[in-house]
Amino acid sequence: MIDLPVPRAIDQTVGPIRRAVRRMRWFKQSFTQQVELISEASGVEYKISPDRLARVFVAWSRGFEARKPSQPQARQAFVGFASGLMLRQLINLKPLEVVAVPVGSDASNPAYYWPEGYVYVAYCLNVRSGVLAQEFDADVELTPDLGDIRTWWSFKENVEEDPSQAIAFLDLFSGEEPDWAQPSLFYERPKALPQVPGQ
Repeated sequence: MIDLPVPRAIDQTVGPIRRAVRRMRWFKQSFTQQVELISEASGVEYKISPDRLARVFVAWSRGFEARKPSQPQARQAFVGFASGLMLRQLINLKPLEVVAVPVGSDASNPAYYWPEGYVYVAYCLNVRSGVLAQEFDADVELTPDLGDIRTWWSFKENVEEDPSQAIAFLDLFSGEEPDWAQPSLFYERPKALPQVPGQ
């Protein structure tokens, strides 16, 4: 199983991470730390575009507000959905650029096959895990798909055609059931609750 390094801003945040991540300064700081940690571990050198990163935050914030649930019982499910929305914006707006990759790096390792995507996924999984642990005392169970290069081939190909598929793939990596058909829609009624006929 892949061990994803956790940024200090996430691991050591005193207040609620769910509130911190909605502040641009914290978002930029924690994302930059994620890039630095993965660069240190993999040897890949990255360049961050501050303007594009700011655009990611604004676009994600708008999407977050537009879909925020009103039902309390939907909030835990929304954490996963919101982290998927973040991944979609990161992939769509591309705030990272690879400057250099170590000579002889193994392209069957997701960290080298798609270095930018790997950082985006790691960051969103870490935010997701941090919020779920704080708010719901729940763990994210990362699946073997996270280290499976065949899954990453499919991941990259699919999100190039439809960035919304990033939401479904993040669910897959988190051990949740993905909605491949309509990943960008969030239903307030949790799937675990049965639908009452006639309503």
